[in-house]
Amino acid sequence: MPTQNLKLLNHLPLLNPASLHETTQQAIAEIMSEGESKNTRNSYKSAMKYWAVWYRARYNQAFTLPLPVPVVLQFIVDHALRYTSSGETIGLPDELDSFLVENKFKAQKGHFSIATLLHRLAVLSKAHKVAFANPNPCKDPRVQELISKTQKAYAKKGMHSIKRPALTKEPLVQLLEACDQSLKGLRDKALILFAWASGGRRRSEISDAHFDRLIHQSETGEYLYLLLYSKTNQTGQVSADAYKPVSGMAAQALADWLEASQLNSGYIFRQINKGGAIGGKLSPVSINKIIKSRCAQAGLSEEFTAHSLRSGFVTEAARQNIPIAETMLMTGHQNINTLIGYYREGNVLESKAAKLLENGV
Repeated sequence: MPTQNLKLLNHLPLLNPASLHETTQQAIAEIMSEGESKNTRNSYKSAMKYWAVWYRARYNQAFTLPLPVPVVLQFIVDHALRYTSSGETIGLPDELDSFLVENKFKAQKGHFSIATLLHRLAVLSKAHKVAFANPNPCKDPRVQELISKTQKAYAKKGMHSIKRPALTKEPLVQLLEACDQSLKGLRDKALILFAWASGGRRRSEISDAHFDRLIHQSETGEYLYLLLYSKTNQTGQVSADAYKPVSGMAAQALADWLEASQLNSGYIFRQINKGGAIGGKLSPVSINKIIKSRCAQAGLSEEFTAHSLRSGFVTEAARQNIPIAETMLMTGHQNINTLIGYYREGNVLESKAAKLLENGV
């Protein structure tokens, strides 16, 4: 650009190259928020609201970043279960604990699970990072040491995260039998099979399923679904394993739903009101409610959730000796250790290694 033309821009505010302007920091935060899933944003929002309320109650001050290290140490002590000479206890005053529960900032009185405690700290750390608030107290060696010892203490107590049971083939068939031939029944059957048979899709992926990414194979009657955005593909890269098959029973169920609903554009799985009219897309929360409701109708455990479809697909693949590489292509897992984490106790009991004394007898 000619130098003389630059004079025309003299009215613009000058930026400091050594630091970010406030508006730039806000823009970065907005971009990062937009790039996250709705579930993640809601999770972060809930966690930060809890931090703010707890901080106000504990220190009678407005919540600001960066937080001092002693505050984070106090938060851990307030919410981690520990044993004393008088029994189990936490640092959170009982009156404050009751207030947090009564006002729905906390689900129940008492200690946090280790997963919840780690999540609260991770969100706080992320908040410092996004706000360029330094130093980050969560990175402090004292905080790291205390949370490490807390994890070990929980493990010694046998306190671990409970995984939801897996919807493997047998309970899945039972679940599908609960879906009748009504419009809702056809939708729910198609939704369940679409999620399970295409690799165990997450609730958000089912909610966002769109006709623009659904490819009908007219020769076979089957479908391919292009999964452009997922937890493991957040940049929307198109690759061979981004195409998920919807075949066999799943394809037929999907075809039945589309024929009955007369849908051919927009979101695939929609709300249906009491009068039978089709509305907007189903939310991830609604999808979880549908799965739990159908499980109740089928007489299945109330512990089953939408995530049980994903763990069920992986567990069933293991039972049928499907190569792990093929399973990972379907589920989209990038880390084999994460995949193995879905395997359930039933697989251990069915292992040949568990029957060494009987083998060959």
